[in-house]
Amino acid sequence: QVQLAESGGGLVQPGGSLRLSCAASGSMFARYNMGWYRQAPGKQRELVARITSGGSTDYADSVKGRFTISRDNAKNTVYLQMNSLNPEDTAVYYCKADLLLWYGWGQGTQVTVSS
Repeated sequence: QVQLAESGGGLVQPGGSLRLSCAASGSMFARYNMGWYRQAPGKQRELVARITSGGSTDYADSVKGRFTISRDNAKNTVYLQMNSLNPEDTAVYYCKADLLLWYGWGQGTQVTVSS
């Protein structure tokens, strides 16, 4: 099992960029599939982007071409580069790790896109 800690959220103007980081403690990070999810007020948590242990990626249609997920197994960290942000991207962003039947969540980091 790993423990996850997100960072990098904040307030950004429309059109701006942010990079979120999710640091994992524990061993065998490279074996975990990792994902970024977000939850806006009054809405369900939704998948934003996912990267498998093998490096394959998948994105929600709403962020394709704007967001990029990546991982650095040497640093036990997964990143979410977010460009061309708009107010609809405002949410709490959560990191998730899963391996076989186990999964775990980070505590979340707030991203607010506003002028």
